[in-house]
Amino acid sequence: MNQISQIFSIFKNKNYLVESIINYFQTIPSLHRSIILVGGITLFWFLEGILPLFKFTYKKWQHAIPNFVFTLTTVLINFSLAFLLLETADWVRDNNFGIINWLPEMPLWAYVLIGVLLLDFFGAYLAHFVEHKVKPLWMIHLVHHTDHNVDTTTANRHHPIESMIRFGFTLFGVFIVGTPIAIVFLYQSLSLIATQFTHANIRLPKKVDKLISYVLVSPDMHKVHHHYVLPYTDSNYGNIFSVWDRLFGTFMSLDREKIIYGVDTFPDEVKNSNVKDLMLQPFHKYRKPTTVQSSE
Repeated sequence: MNQISQIFSIFKNKNYLVESIINYFQTIPSLHRSIILVGGITLFWFLEGILPLFKFTYKKWQHAIPNFVFTLTTVLINFSLAFLLLETADWVRDNNFGIINWLPEMPLWAYVLIGVLLLDFFGAYLAHFVEHKVKPLWMIHLVHHTDHNVDTTTANRHHPIESMIRFGFTLFGVFIVGTPIAIVFLYQSLSLIATQFTHANIRLPKKVDKLISYVLVSPDMHKVHHHYVLPYTDSNYGNIFSVWDRLFGTFMSLDREKIIYGVDTFPDEVKNSNVKDLMLQPFHKYRKPTTVQSSE
């Protein structure tokens, strides 16, 4: 009987913890979301100094300036359009619409996990995949890939047009999945930390990185995506969970020592570090990329 009581106690505490998290994200203040953004960058910036993957010769603050500009535009766009997420989340709740609302009754933790997992598919994986396959969208997404020194500040280096496109995919995800706003804000916070982590210029033990990559996107896994030539650029689209790349056959591996950042068709590092040139980059004529033989 004591063992059974302990089991019930564990499940009760788990549900209480999940409920507390959901209640917090239901009304998370904008200040707290800003703290998550700044705190994440600060943490991984610090770790980059201790456990660097590559010993860049760049001036870190100078490199960060254009990336911070695009981070700011991304934040402004997401905050200004957040009311659409609220209205959509309220509508799917009131109309019992969406995938997770049609599933059988389940524990709260499973409901939250499935919600975050599916939002990660629609808001991150699918958006990212489409941006690589549709030429005009690739030219917009190119701004993110033309960073020659990928670090944690690269995480939100998105052209304002891309920020709006990605918001649209997230909004579509909220509608199709049927997630309440608490799960939406939880997903966005996890997504933010995940992308800062995977872009960070940090070196984890290879076995640890590989172990992480079986469930979550790891730093080494995502760095392959930033290799400067195909087919590696068109791989590892995931943001939080690695399951989507493994499920849809877009997972690839490459020894991290062989990775070269940037894009072969836009090799000018000076222009790729200038905000004005980066703002105009999506309007260049499409350039056909080089494809090399995969080592897999």
